[in-house]
Amino acid sequence: MAIWVNEQIDPSGILYSCIASCDEDHARDCHRSFEQGLTETQKADGWVARLRTVDSWDDVPANALKLD
Repeated sequence: MAIWVNEQIDPSGILYSCIASCDEDHARDCHRSFEQGLTETQKADGWVARLRTVDSWDDVPANALKLD
């Protein structure tokens, strides 16, 4: 089972927000929202929205909103 992890990361590499889900469609929608939520200034400053998969809830950052 894949767990989809959406992350917004600030320019220094610190995790700003994170949502994890087992539902790929929900995760992709969330990722689009994260990307659209970043302003052009934030993007220019180095903010990124990242979508990745992990195999275990143990690999999801502790501060994530976890949806299953």
